[in-house]
Amino acid sequence: MIRGIRQGRKMSLPELEAQTGLNRGYLSRLEREQIGDVGSEQLRRVAAALHVPEGLILDEETTP
Repeated sequence: MIRGIRQGRKMSLPELEAQTGLNRGYLSRLEREQIGDVGSEQLRRVAAALHVPEGLILDEETTP
């Protein structure tokens, strides 16, 4: 879900890294759903950088 939103916003992974302060490797694993338990702070940062509600990036049934 995160990758789709990011790409829809024409944002690169390095740009998301810069805006969130989160490691690019972590973000890549997050996009590939290889991280099961995302912390609330990390979720807040990603959602803010993508300009979406936090719940949207976790809801696999919703499309941006």
